[in-house]
Amino acid sequence: MELTVTQEKLFTNHDLMRLLLPLFIEQFLAIAVGLADQIMVAYVGESAVSAVSLVDSINILIINIFAALATGGAVVAGQFIGQKNYDLANQAGFQLFLLVGIISLGVTGLMYAMRHFILTVVFGKIEADVATYAWTYMNITFASVPFIALYNAGAAIFRSMRDSRTTMIVSIITNLINVSGNAIGVFVLQLGISGVAYPTLISRMAGAFIIIALLFDQRKLIHLSRRLSFRFNRYMVRNILKIGIPNGIENSMFQLGKILLLSVISAFGTAATTANAIGNTVSAFAILPGVAIGLGLVTIVSQCVGAGNYDDARLYTKKLIFLVIISHLFVNGLLVLALPLIITIYHLSTETAVLTRQVIIFHSIFAATIWPLAFTLPNTLRAANDVRFAMGVSVFSMWVFRIGLGIYLAKYTALGMISIWIAMIADWIVRSIFFILRFHGKRWEKHRPQPPILS
Repeated sequence: MELTVTQEKLFTNHDLMRLLLPLFIEQFLAIAVGLADQIMVAYVGESAVSAVSLVDSINILIINIFAALATGGAVVAGQFIGQKNYDLANQAGFQLFLLVGIISLGVTGLMYAMRHFILTVVFGKIEADVATYAWTYMNITFASVPFIALYNAGAAIFRSMRDSRTTMIVSIITNLINVSGNAIGVFVLQLGISGVAYPTLISRMAGAFIIIALLFDQRKLIHLSRRLSFRFNRYMVRNILKIGIPNGIENSMFQLGKILLLSVISAFGTAATTANAIGNTVSAFAILPGVAIGLGLVTIVSQCVGAGNYDDARLYTKKLIFLVIISHLFVNGLLVLALPLIITIYHLSTETAVLTRQVIIFHSIFAATIWPLAFTLPNTLRAANDVRFAMGVSVFSMWVFRIGLGIYLAKYTALGMISIWIAMIADWIVRSIFFILRFHGKRWEKHRPQPPILS
């Protein structure tokens, strides 16, 4: 009699749904609240809108770096969970908090020291009203950096435990604080730009305190010990940074590239600048499912890698990329159908409406077909520690195609603002080719970290 042993799957369809659905809701909330914030800032005035946009470009750059570190910690912890080595997973979680906390305090101090440089050199020649608003806004929101960094670290740890429901609930609470605080600060107390900045700071503080308090629950798979020892574990820190640093470089370069291209787009005039801004807002909804699923994919693949089960890692990757494609086809189809409503809401001129329509349709086609391969697929490589390859491809493709080709098309063709979007899609296509080839090979499977030598 022959005995057949079947290996149990690490994630059932129910497990996947429990992980991914809260991530969808959390991402939707983040974008919706961002839109609500924009509307309330607009009530303060156009100068306030410009100031918030300028300062947030710096804030987002810094936040992305800490989000990358959080991903590094989540991957390391997730791999230990896959190995069922929960003690080391706990250590990885604490080391992530220690690392993020210390670095974020240093970065915040540096940001405050460089305020004048940022205002006068980085932002360039801006109007006096915009400069005044920007100075006030940065003085308040720069203080929120350590809190959003710690929140991101905590959220990443919860995701590594397959618990995205908790982070969704905390996100709902912090977003309610932010929106209600903005409404009170702007409309009731008439605090102007401060009425927008203080709720941002308070909501991020609340998020950090709540997520840390929840991680002190000793029943959690990964938890913070009540006896804290503020000592670095070199093995843990090295493995977190091996993923976090390349990922941070990739994220920061991506944000820098977007900032650089804004000056190219502005040269095409107000209609092009407005159409581009609306296109960026709509595109956030267009890729929302993919961003949420990408976060979940890091958790799933890191645990598969920790268990040494690369067949499952490949299976779940293909399954979730297919899910991204299907969901993007649905979402982007709705956005294209909603174009008349979008154009009406923004009260656009004929010229701006034509450009906006072109940008949204063009983006929607490729967001549903190419984006999942260019941005969801590399999350598998990152979760398997093949992060340098992902960074190398992303940085090369962005500088050569998104920026280089974009500037060339803008300068030497008559395509206008759409040339920047064409270059962006070229960047996506190049990324997807490299990532598909890498995924179908075996080299990404050879980066599994060696366990620490315990004395």
